[in-house]
This record gives sequence, structure tokens and C-alpha cells, in this order.
Amino acid sequence: MTSDVISAEHEELDDFSQIDSRAEGILLCSILIVAMCGIVYELIIAAVSSYLLGNSIYQFSITVGFFMFAMGIGSYLSQFIRRDLIKNFVRVEVALAIIGGLCSITLFMTFPFSPWIYRTVMIIFITAIGTLVGLEIPLLTRILAQGSGTRRSIAKVLSLDYVGALIGSVAFPLFLLPSLGLVRASFGIGLINIMVALVTVFFLKDHFKGAGRMMAIIGGVFIALFGLIILGSRISAFAQHKLYFDQVIWEKDSPYQRLVVTNEWGRRDLRLFIDGHLQFSELDEHRYHEMLVHSTLAHRGQRENILVLGGGDGLAAREILKYDDVKRIDLVDLDPEMTKLGLEFAPLRKLNEDALHDPKVNIYNMDAFLFVKETDIKYDRVIIDMPDPHNEALSKLYSVEFYAMIGKVMTDEGILISQSSSPYFANQTFWCVGETLKAVFPEVMPLQASIPSFGVWGFQLASKSERDLSLTEDLDMDLRFWSSEIHKLSNIFPEDVGKGDLKLPVNSIFEPRIYQLYLQDLQKVHNKKKKS
Repeated sequence: MTSDVISAEHEELDDFSQIDSRAEGILLCSILIVAMCGIVYELIIAAVSSYLLGNSIYQFSITVGFFMFAMGIGSYLSQFIRRDLIKNFVRVEVALAIIGGLCSITLFMTFPFSPWIYRTVMIIFITAIGTLVGLEIPLLTRILAQGSGTRRSIAKVLSLDYVGALIGSVAFPLFLLPSLGLVRASFGIGLINIMVALVTVFFLKDHFKGAGRMMAIIGGVFIALFGLIILGSRISAFAQHKLYFDQVIWEKDSPYQRLVVTNEWGRRDLRLFIDGHLQFSELDEHRYHEMLVHSTLAHRGQRENILVLGGGDGLAAREILKYDDVKRIDLVDLDPEMTKLGLEFAPLRKLNEDALHDPKVNIYNMDAFLFVKETDIKYDRVIIDMPDPHNEALSKLYSVEFYAMIGKVMTDEGILISQSSSPYFANQTFWCVGETLKAVFPEVMPLQASIPSFGVWGFQLASKSERDLSLTEDLDMDLRFWSSEIHKLSNIFPEDVGKGDLKLPVNSIFEPRIYQLYLQDLQKVHNKKKKS
């Protein structure tokens, strides 16, 4: 069998036909590990791009597509490597450790310059890493084929490659991201690549020349990456300062999103960012949350059971608890780290007045779609405080199907409000939310408010019964912004934010049109900025 393989592949200039079982085992383990590293690099780049640019489905699709294409390039190029196969495999591992290890921090540092520069650097990293990963498998397959035959070597290599990819794809969201974060995770995976190179050189040094020099290079890269992991927190803080400008006082990479809390230097302005998008500023969050809550609860009628979808920071719950007749608040937020922040982070607890610790508040860390589908409670008021529909996954929370499901868990006199993005910056998106609600509820009323941190911001109010949604009670509460008069005025829309002649679709799970409208709105804003 061995002689047949060598004669069939006569162009090989290295002879590995007598490679021992220990060396074969090391190479097979290397296949599993390098496959794991390759998939993690891919996930890191896609996750960073999702955090910084949004639209996670697009970012992951682009990353996977270019990565697979680059792997094909690497596999094709491997045919031109005819000698020193093990030495070239080690070189690939060293290059992967350096390029892959630095990919995350480089992308974070590149982003402040401009989106097109970031995308260019992103594609370069994906292509470089994919090409190197594509080189690895053919090299190892050719080495092993001389000892165990082509058929067996291909079976072993591919099976271990797929197992390694599975381990990497599971380990990234469950262990690497929560424990190390994106920056240190890339350093850590780079360290694993360089350790593979180190073990390969140490145990297979008799199969190539210049092992001593290669060990010195590997040692230098190992020390550098280990030092970067130790300094990871400082490096991340430096990169975040470039992104957020203000002092980062808390951060967390959860399996769902990146959470960052900042505070402006020299003054009190707590800010929360999710995936790089501002969620609130302490200076004006009262405007947003008073509009969101009191425009819903200040209407006459029963308001004992309240459902809040989102709102893990506890600021909406703070406003709801100002009503003595509220008996139950069910708060549904997918991310446990978000509600943990609202429950435990002292500056935010002070801002939300410990609302999430109130016995009336029940916290559910689950998908809002599933919660609404499964709950058997009837709610008097529903508050939807979700992020803008900037990807396909979020667009389902603005769909006619979702609103119909919510309608089924509302009382006959129930009222709903949804944050609906900016009628100025995302005009089509805002009015599409209204059109979608009208397909389910008999009464819908658009609202807007000026919030300095966001600009003009919009809400859509809907009722399950026919009523005048402009009429609210005068509240005897210590409010800083909202009043019954403000509520009436907030329904007035000037021409530049009005619906006008727009013909907008009803958003559906089966046809997520609102996501496309949101992208169009963002592009219009970008074009206006370029012209100015």
C-alpha cells in the first residue's frame, strides 16, 4: 500500500512512509485543534462585525462565505508546496497564531476611522486566515497518506476536522466569549495555534531541518501572545476608549450581545451601549421612559398586570411602580447579563431606584416570542422596549404575527406601546410599525418626543378596544417630562417626519420587510451626511 501511494504521488519530495504512531497521533490531534481554532477565528470576526456594524445575519453570512472561499484558495495553493511539508505546516501555524491572534483588537482599533476601512481590513483578515486554514488540511493529509494510505488518511483527517469545528463552534459562545471576551479570546486561540506548532517541532524535529531556529521564532510568538493575554484588560480598555470616548466602567460579552456601560469624564452621565448602540443616557433617559410608560398606563381602566418586553435595565419598571394599583410586572429580557446588570450594578440600581428588586417584578430570561406564546396570564398593559429592527432576528418582534400573539394575552381593554425608532432618521421604519399594528388593533396612535441623546424618537400606541388614545388622566406624580398635555402634543407630526404619501407594507415573519426599510433609512441618513 505504501509503495502504491508513493508512486501515485511521485511529486512528493519528502518521505514520511516510516512515520511512527506517536508522530501520527500528534498530527491527528493537530488536525482537531487547528479546525477548532479556524472556526473560532471565523466566529470572532463575525461577532466583532455584528457588534460594531449590526445586522448579525449579514455579518456572519459574509464572514462564512469569504472564509470558505479563502479556504478553497489555500487548498489550491497547497499543491505548489512539494517539500518540507511539516516545516511548512509549522510556518502556517505560526502565521495563523499571529494573524488570528491580532484580528479582534485590530478590527476594534480600525472601526473609528470609517466603515469602509473597517470592512476592507475585515475582508483581508478573513481571506488571510481562511487561506492559511485551507493550506493546513492538505499538507497534513499528504503527510499521513504516505504512512496509512490515501483512503484512510482522508477519512481520519476529515472526521477530525469536522469534530474540531464542532468543538470550536460550541466552545466559543459557551466558554470563550463569556470568560475571555473577544479580544483576549483571539489572543488565546492564537496561543493554542502556536502551541500546536511548538509540539509539532519538538516531537517531529527529525523530519525537517532548522528546528532550532523555528523553536526560537515560536518561543518569541508564544511569549508575545501570552503577554497580550495578561494585558488583555488594558488593551480592551484602550480600544473601548477609542469607540466610546467616555470612561468604560463596566463591560460584559454575553452569548447574545456586548454590554458596555460608560460614564462621561468629570460629570455624571451613565450610558448603556448594546453592541455599540446607545440604549440610554442618564441625562435624558427620563424623557424616553416617561413617554414609554405613562403614555400607556395613564389611560383609565384596569392596570393590575403589566408585561414589559425588554427593559432589562429596570428603568421602565421604575416608572411603572409609581402606580399603586399595579400588582404584577412581568419583565421578559432574553439576556441574563442584562437583567443582572439592572439588579446588581450599583450606579444602575441607583438610577432605576432598585425597581427590579421590588416583589411585584418577576424577571424571565427567555425569548419574548416564546414567552408570549406560552404565558396564560392576561395583561392590562404591554410595553415593548426592544432594540430597533436592525437585523432579521429582531424584525420578528415587529411582525403582525407577534402583535397578534400579544393581542391574545391582553385583556379586552388592554393597551400596548412599542418603541418604534426615530420618525426623522428612520421614517419608513417608524410608520411601518404603525401599519403593522393597525392590522391587529382597532386603534393605533403614533407618538414622538425629543430626546437629546437620540434626537426625535417615536412610539406607537395601540388599543385592543375602540377608544380615544389621546385622552389620559392627569397624574399626581413627580414627573420631569410627561404630562397629559405633552401626550396630546406628541401626536402632532410635522411634514418632515410625517407619513405623507408613503405606501408601507405590513411586516410579517414570512416577509420581514421592516428590516429592509430600516437599512434603506440608514442609507438615506448616510447619504445626507455625505452631501453635507
